[in-house]
Order: sequence, then C-alpha cells, then structure tokens
Amino acid sequence: MKKRIAIFASGSGSNAQKLMEHFKRSNDIEISLVLTNNADAYVLQRADNFEIPSHIFDKQEFYKTEEIIDLLKNLDIDFIVLAGFLWLIPQNLIAAYPGRIINIHPAILPKFGGKGMYGDHVHHAVMAAGENEGGITIHYVDENYDEGEYIYQAKYKIDKGDNLEMVKFKGQQLEHLHYPRIVETLVKKIKK
Repeated sequence: MKKRIAIFASGSGSNAQKLMEHFKRSNDIEISLVLTNNADAYVLQRADNFEIPSHIFDKQEFYKTEEIIDLLKNLDIDFIVLAGFLWLIPQNLIAAYPGRIINIHPAILPKFGGKGMYGDHVHHAVMAAGENEGGITIHYVDENYDEGEYIYQAKYKIDKGDNLEMVKFKGQQLEHLHYPRIVETLVKKIKK
C-alpha cells in the first residue's frame, strides 16, 4: 500500500513540481492531493498536468472547521509537505499530523525567518544584510512560523556581483535537489 503525501502551496509551486516528478514512478509513495488557499495559484495547473486532485480552501474552512483534516483523513494522507504555503498551520492540523508536516525555507534558519519572511522577502533581507552565504532549511512545522525543529540545511555562496535573480536561482537549485530526497527519507520511515 502506497504512502500518501498532500502538498500545501500558495503560488507557482516549483517545489511541488519537483516532488510530483520525483514520486511519479515511485512504487511506495505518491502525491495524492494538492491544496491551496489561492484559486489563481499556478500549482493547480502543475497538479492537473500530473493528474493529481486539488482542493482550494479559504480562511474559514482552514481555521474554523475540521474540513481540511477530514479531507486528509478520508484520503488516507500520511504526510504533509508545505511548498511555498504562506499561512500559519492551525493547531488542530498539527495535532492531527504530529511530526508529519514539514516545510522548506529559503534561508539558513534561525536567520531571516518568521512572519512575512518568504520568497523574495527572504532573498532581499539576506542581500541587504551583506551575507556571503545563503541557503535552505527543511524543518518540521509547529504553531509558529519557521520555528520547528530543523531536519536539513544546505548553503550556497553569494558572490559579490550576484543580483536577486542569481541568489534566488542558487537557492532554488538547492531546494529542488534536496527537498524531494528528504521528503522521501522521512516518508519511508512512517509506519502505515
């Protein structure tokens, strides 16, 4: 019986795409559902391209009901991966999936984390601070932004002439390389 992953994303979904590609031919793990809080998110097209069902929800459904948890449980979801998902995960969802929700952050935490620190905001902050290294952090999700236990970190060098696009590109290369691999390692450890 395959272990089943749900991906939460709010935007383009390039990490979601890499996960979909990675698990497409897996015999024991599948991406079973993509959820988003953004009806215009390109991740919906990516899910459609891979024939993966998707679900769009609003704040009411996410924070005031058990509907998302019921959906995940009904689909026998084993593990949740955040891939550019911008809302704080509610306590009831964390309690329903203890140690089974992870996120990727485009910096070496604890630096450049917290509310509002996502995507280009993080890269701008890293560059404004004059850092000579950037990186990624894969971490468990708790009730606060970017404070869950770290699982994996990787760094890249920021060269003097690097602009925002270069810094972003270097970070995404690391994300796309490591996130699917780390997700697979963690999901394989789950007892079905």
